[in-house]
Amino acid sequence: MKNMTSTEWIAHSIASDPPRSKSLVMTVFGDTIVPHGGTVWLGSLIDLLAPLGVNDRLLRTSVFRLAQEGWLEAQRDGRRSAYAVTPKALGRFARANRRIYEPLIHRWDGSWTVIMSPTGSIDAAARGALRKELLWEGYGVIAPGVFGHPASDAKTLEEILARVEVAGKVFVCNATELAGANQRPLRALIGDGWDLSGVAAGYEKFITQFEPLLAFLMPAHRLAPEQAFVIRTLLIHAYRRVQLHDPQLPVELLPEPWPGAQAYVLARTLYRLIYIAAEQHIMTTLRREDDTAPEADASFYDRFGPPN
Repeated sequence: MKNMTSTEWIAHSIASDPPRSKSLVMTVFGDTIVPHGGTVWLGSLIDLLAPLGVNDRLLRTSVFRLAQEGWLEAQRDGRRSAYAVTPKALGRFARANRRIYEPLIHRWDGSWTVIMSPTGSIDAAARGALRKELLWEGYGVIAPGVFGHPASDAKTLEEILARVEVAGKVFVCNATELAGANQRPLRALIGDGWDLSGVAAGYEKFITQFEPLLAFLMPAHRLAPEQAFVIRTLLIHAYRRVQLHDPQLPVELLPEPWPGAQAYVLARTLYRLIYIAAEQHIMTTLRREDDTAPEADASFYDRFGPPN
C-alpha cells in the first residue's frame, strides 16, 4: 500500500474489504448524523453513502431493517422521507461513542463487579437478553449465570438492567481478594474469562491498514472534503468493528505491549487531520435538502480528547 494516493487507498480499501451496508449505515449515524441532531433526509443519506459503495437499493433496505430493530424511526413530509435515531437507541449510541472516542484511561482498583442471576430468578428470554447486553459491554462469563468485569461503569450497568427489565431481580456486588486466604489472584480471571487474541489481531490489522494514511494526510496535504468524509467514515467503521469487541479491561490487566493503545493513537491522529474537511462535505450534503440542518454539537469536538 506504499506510494498510493488517497484516491487509490480509498478504492483499494473498499474493494478489498467491502463494508456491509447495514453496519456502515450504523457507523454513519453514530459518527455523522447523531452530532448533527440525529435526523437525516433519505436523499442526503443516499448522497453520503454513495462514494462508499452503498447504492440506493441497499441503503433503503438497511434503514428499513434498522427501523424494524428499533434503531431508527421513519418520518415523512409529503413524498420525502427522513430517518431519526429513536430516543431509546440514543443511549446505546452514546455508550458506543464513549467506548470509541474516549481515551484508554481505565485503572484497576483491585475489585470486580459481579452480576449473578441464579436459576429461577429471571426467565429464559430475560437471561438471554441480559447475557447479550453484558457480553457486548465487555463482561466475561465467570460461571453459568455469573458475569464479571474489573472496570465496570455503574451507570451503564444500571441502564442495561433497566433496559432488559431485570433491575431488582439479579444480584450485583463488588468483589475483592480476601486477605490471608490461599487463593488464585483475581487478575487470573482475565485469562479464564476473555480470549483477547482476536481483539489484538483486529487492532493489528487496523494499524496495518490505516498507518499508511499518515504519509499523505499530513497537514501540508489537502484532501477534498468528500475524500476526507469517506476516509473518516472508513476509519471509524474499521476501528469501531474492533473496538466494540474489546472488553475495555484496565490497562494493568492487559498483555504488553497492547496494540489497542497504538490503534487508539493512530485513530485519534488520523481523525484530527481530516475531521474539519469531512465536516465541510457533511454540511454541504445535509443542506442540499435542509438549509436549517444544524452544525455538529459541542460534544463532537471533544472526540478523542481535547486538541493538542
